[in-house]
Amino acid sequence: MSRAPITTKGAERLRAELDELKKVKRPAIIQAIAEAREHGDLKENAEYHAAREQQSFAEGRIQQLEGTLSNADIIDVVAIGKNAGNKIVFGATVELFDVNEEKDVSYQIVGELEADIKLNLISITSPIARALIGKSSDDVAVVQAPGGDREYEIVAVRYE
Repeated sequence: MSRAPITTKGAERLRAELDELKKVKRPAIIQAIAEAREHGDLKENAEYHAAREQQSFAEGRIQQLEGTLSNADIIDVVAIGKNAGNKIVFGATVELFDVNEEKDVSYQIVGELEADIKLNLISITSPIARALIGKSSDDVAVVQAPGGDREYEIVAVRYE
């Protein structure tokens, strides 16, 4: 099985979520289960069943995060940037000008484990990232999208 790439910042975010689940949410759920048990008959106790369901989701997420972190290949983006120079590789934060919509956009190319478009983190396997990899500042990347080709002018590349 290959190890999935993840940036050091992405790994830190996952570790923080794991820590929150283990140290804050898990004890709160255990307390909620204990309080619900005190209310009597467990067959008809909605609070108890809701707390057990929360516990199930939390434990599942804890296992998922632990598995993800143990199988991740954590990559130091700053070190890669020193070797990559002005070329776009994994971990690069890329400032782009969307020629079609005439607006500036910024993305960081990350692994699938940490991709989140709301945070402008795009997966290295996404069409935009695949079109950008290997290019440098002032190049133009053409992305084949379902709605037609899109052009992005690369304004800046940085590694942070």
